[in-house]
Amino acid sequence: MAVFTPLTETQVADFLARFDAGSLVSLEGVPAGTENSTFFVTTDQRELVLTLFEQGEFGELPFFVDLLDYLDEHRLPVPGPLHDREGVALHRLAGKPALLFPRLPGRHPKAPNLAQCAALGDALGHMHRVSQHFPGHRPNPRDLHWLLPMHHKVLVYLSPEDQALMKDEVDIYQEAFGNGPELPQGALHGDLFRDNTLYEGDRLGGIIDFYNGCTGDLLFDLAIVINDWATEADGRLDVERHDAILGAYQARRPLTAAEREAWPMMLRMTALRYWLSRLLVVYVDPPAHDLTPHDPEQFRTILKARLAHGALPLPEVNA
Repeated sequence: MAVFTPLTETQVADFLARFDAGSLVSLEGVPAGTENSTFFVTTDQRELVLTLFEQGEFGELPFFVDLLDYLDEHRLPVPGPLHDREGVALHRLAGKPALLFPRLPGRHPKAPNLAQCAALGDALGHMHRVSQHFPGHRPNPRDLHWLLPMHHKVLVYLSPEDQALMKDEVDIYQEAFGNGPELPQGALHGDLFRDNTLYEGDRLGGIIDFYNGCTGDLLFDLAIVINDWATEADGRLDVERHDAILGAYQARRPLTAAEREAWPMMLRMTALRYWLSRLLVVYVDPPAHDLTPHDPEQFRTILKARLAHGALPLPEVNA
């Protein structure tokens, strides 16, 4: 159960009184999630989601509020946080930072079809196009600057073959990205896996959980998506899903020549990013709560497949 800080109906009813969101009808803890406490809140006016932040710095949360407000204003399918009558979104509840969101429609797609992939590509391309003008700034916490020191922490737990693989890859990334041309920058989701989207049939109802949001290389965000949405169990890319996402994405924001050149390496680097972060959770920094960590092997498999088979050709942009 991912409710780490239980709440009473009285606490939530008092919290709701600050907002023009109606009176509490029901409160339900949400079992999904690994980091924060989440509740479905039903009032006599609407369906809401209440999140208590169990980890991280309070000072970083205004960035997420500003980003979601910005994307909501640009008609992206994101849950713009509710602001109280004083215009404030971020509060404390039960001693934890708290935000209230509209509950978006839909379910997570376990095996996304081509229409769902295209809808995701379109939304992400739209988001990246407008996010280049977002004024906020939060450095990417999982980019090359993080990989360089953190990969040393897990080497002792790896086979000699995997130690060499990880060290060689990090060296290659440093050469490729450390002094390479600057790629287009903007605000990123930072963790846009399938379970951070909601669909009603083929329609994308929402992109959620922006708590890895940051600013940095837009290509980093896109590579995370392809490595999850368009990858088979053996790590190889599925051509149809790959092209559906990237074709729709580039109709909104065509990739630059520098991005096209960096694309195969970015797929590899984001695969290693998740292999490493999951290894860290298993061996170095286990979760504070009794939760089963994600399997690191999945992204080792993806990395090995990217090395063996390379990237697929990028769809061309119609002039």
